[in-house]
Amino acid sequence: MMKQPPLELLRDKVDSRYSLVVTAAKRARQLLEGAPRLVEVDSNKPVTIALQELAQDKLVCERTRTGIK
Repeated sequence: MMKQPPLELLRDKVDSRYSLVVTAAKRARQLLEGAPRLVEVDSNKPVTIALQELAQDKLVCERTRTGIK
């Protein structure tokens, strides 16, 4: 399996690059705090895992008035 999903694929899953970065960062923080992985990846890097989860539709970016969930 590839280490990083293509940026074009990820951009199709969110409404902006900002949303992509915030979503990946929030999920990476959750992984560092012990949250279980939603996908199997060869990497142990939390950002890589978060991006793979987003690419495989295991993670959804939801924008609200107060921020991104």
